[in-house]
Amino acid sequence: MRKKGGYLTVYLSLSLSLILSFILTVVEGARLHTVRMEAECIADIGMNSVLAEFHRELLEQYDLLFVDMSYGTSLAAIENSSEHFRRYMQKNCKGKEETTGKNLFSARDWLSLSVDKAMIGEYSIASDYDGDVMKRQALDYMKEASVEGIVSELTDRVNQVKNLELDTRDITAERESIQAQIDAVELPVQVNEEGEEYEITLDNPADGVHASRGGFTLEKVLGSGSLISGTVIQPENYISHREKKCGTGIRPDFRRPSGMIDGLLFDCYLFDKCGYYGKEMEKSLLKYQIEYIIFGQDSDLDNLEKAVKRLLLWREVANVIYIYTDSGKCAEAELLASALTAVLFVPELAEPVKYSILFAWAYVESLWDVKCLLNGGRVPIMKTAADWKTGIADVIGFSGDIPNDTAGGHGLGYEDYLRIMLCLENDTKKNMRVMDIMEMDIRRTPGNARFRIDACFDSYVADISISSAFGYDYKVKKRYGYD
Repeated sequence: MRKKGGYLTVYLSLSLSLILSFILTVVEGARLHTVRMEAECIADIGMNSVLAEFHRELLEQYDLLFVDMSYGTSLAAIENSSEHFRRYMQKNCKGKEETTGKNLFSARDWLSLSVDKAMIGEYSIASDYDGDVMKRQALDYMKEASVEGIVSELTDRVNQVKNLELDTRDITAERESIQAQIDAVELPVQVNEEGEEYEITLDNPADGVHASRGGFTLEKVLGSGSLISGTVIQPENYISHREKKCGTGIRPDFRRPSGMIDGLLFDCYLFDKCGYYGKEMEKSLLKYQIEYIIFGQDSDLDNLEKAVKRLLLWREVANVIYIYTDSGKCAEAELLASALTAVLFVPELAEPVKYSILFAWAYVESLWDVKCLLNGGRVPIMKTAADWKTGIADVIGFSGDIPNDTAGGHGLGYEDYLRIMLCLENDTKKNMRVMDIMEMDIRRTPGNARFRIDACFDSYVADISISSAFGYDYKVKKRYGYD
């Protein structure tokens, strides 16, 4: 029997070893790249899952996307969200074999991934930068709305108020200076039947008007029977009055809101989300929320009183500016002043009494204006003769009662004047008081009694480490947020 040589077997063995080495190298390379890709996907899914737990009420009421790290409990700590993140990562690392049994061809068997570390490091919360993180989201929301016309109009109105010095002119000092001139003049003295001397009174009708300036302004313009919200808050329960939590890192591309346009856009957002006198919201704790944002008082009554007093001041300054230019009204006041002083033979009082009457007239007109605005009417910032409602007889017979038929007109409404006041308010105070309002209202919803806006974050950095049983590691830091 002839023997065959074995050289083919040796050649084949050598060839197979090379082929097998190549195949195993390719498989291992594929495994390495798959581990990286799978780890990347697991990280993305886990981080998106954390952001998917945004606070529903905050989104529904204020169109803001933030994750509440307290998750409805009394413990507001980033560790809560880190635990949620770690759990999401672990679930995505588990293969089908846990539910269906191990399978030779299961992709998870070929990767065998596990999460070594999944934690949240840096994060930014709503109240960071004095609330500018919250404000930035509100501005992003408002960019979808068309507010160009409102912004342009409001800018002109704010500039008009500043130019006329409605908020800065010391009208009280001017009036008191005129009164001091009147008081400095000695009036004639007469003797009564008992031989006692007494000073003849001037009977200046402006005195009765000026004497009514003190007291509760709301009662003057609305009457004692008006329905005003009686809600009172405990300010120490809200973020503007308590020590707040801070985040540990703002995203690098964060741009703080600045400038008039950002401020006016934010004000438009506030009027979209908050109520005020005449347009209250059922969901709200405080009914006059815009007034609270401007004045920050502890009750609806005090905030509305502050708003009305400021409005009355603005109207008085504007009306004084106008009435000084109205020759007809100045002539009426001068005629009355001359008549009063002529009787007493003190002509030197005619000029200051005239201006005292003009101030009183402007104040009476201002009371009418404020009542008109609170009744839903409109009043221009600067009036003309056609816009003036009162006559000098209303000064002479002033009793403090303002007629109810003071609505109508043209110009600006109560909301428009509030927008101007809001624009003039300090940005940081606005931000903090807005977040007060958010806490007040969200705490009224089921499951949110402990809600804190400084427990809500919108972007974070995750520190992730994933390993494979085959000896591979994947480490990465990623920042995710609501963009």
